[in-house]
Amino acid sequence: MGNQEIMDLAATCLMPTYARFPVALVRGQGMRVWDADGRQYLDFLAGIAVCNLGHCHPHVVEAIREQAGTLLHVSNLYHIEPQVRLARLLTEVTFADRVFFCNSGAEANEGAIKLARKVQKDRGEPERTEIVSATMSFHGRTLATLTATGQDKVKVGFDPLPPGFTYVPYDDVEALEEAVGPRTAAVLLEPIQGEGGVRVPSEGYLRRARELCDVRGALLILDEVQTGVGRTGTFLACEHDGVKPDICTLAKGLGGGVPIGAVLATEAVARSFGPGTHASTFGGNPLVCAAALATVRTILQEGILEHTQRMGTYLLERLTELARGRPCISAVRGRGLLIGIELAGDRKAKDVVTAMMDRGFLVGSAGEQVVRLAPPLIVEPEEIDALLSALEEVV
Repeated sequence: MGNQEIMDLAATCLMPTYARFPVALVRGQGMRVWDADGRQYLDFLAGIAVCNLGHCHPHVVEAIREQAGTLLHVSNLYHIEPQVRLARLLTEVTFADRVFFCNSGAEANEGAIKLARKVQKDRGEPERTEIVSATMSFHGRTLATLTATGQDKVKVGFDPLPPGFTYVPYDDVEALEEAVGPRTAAVLLEPIQGEGGVRVPSEGYLRRARELCDVRGALLILDEVQTGVGRTGTFLACEHDGVKPDICTLAKGLGGGVPIGAVLATEAVARSFGPGTHASTFGGNPLVCAAALATVRTILQEGILEHTQRMGTYLLERLTELARGRPCISAVRGRGLLIGIELAGDRKAKDVVTAMMDRGFLVGSAGEQVVRLAPPLIVEPEEIDALLSALEEVV
């Protein structure tokens, strides 16, 4: 089928939850994807920071093929070898001692919220139920995680929302100090706000949040669903600040393109999730864990983190040069290969996204006025140069 046939069929049977672009992508390889009519695009969005190794990376493809012919699913009533090996690898390269696997970032954040409340009850402080999160944050689409999200637009029509959530301005230490008190179970923050406009906090913000939680008895949860697994040039973005959370959530880039989420926690915290407290039928099944193992090993063993740092610096510098003297761009910010271009005045990000697609480039948005770039971590300078040439025409 061609693009139009696929779109016509979709209009008859899919729930209209997405404002999709008029293109159907059917094949990918590395930095490139092709639509149903055969047109090629350079992908600078990577499935929204999912395909960190690009499309159909040979290590990931081979791992999936081998596992698919061996064992697809048995449930967590039994031990699962790829799951155990992936958990061990994640604990070796992060702060965490224990891992719980699920299927998405929203599920991971839901699990983190449950775990934080359970920890406080186990500590003998059942009054600590409140989750403090930041305005302009995004944590998922379940009832609890959309309530934790600091953006009203995702909550419209879903009342009544669960109680126990409060919000403070992002990157505001004083507001955080005022909000964290005897009823606070945890502070939930993104090391870099993705959907909120690729907002990088000030130096020391995360460290102060860590200190504040320690002093006042709250847990620190870092939502690394978008920033984790190498996206910012370190395996976890919080490593840039030398901060170790109590709980961290991963998803997007973890599986190399297949759906998997994870809740990482310290031993002291993880022990509150005993048998029967939390579960997932498909979470950590053999297939997705095999894909994630191949993804994480490749990132760690083939110099991908260092490459991400170099390419991120190059892209940010070139974008800063492009913005200089162009009043249509008010700011360029980001870390590693998660970068936002904020447009000035009444210019809309969706117009830039559409214009770039017309030129054969896939980019995204993060709010109405921020163009988001989150390319595969394998991007090369010549591909960045091609993007910049097209972007210069558009802006």
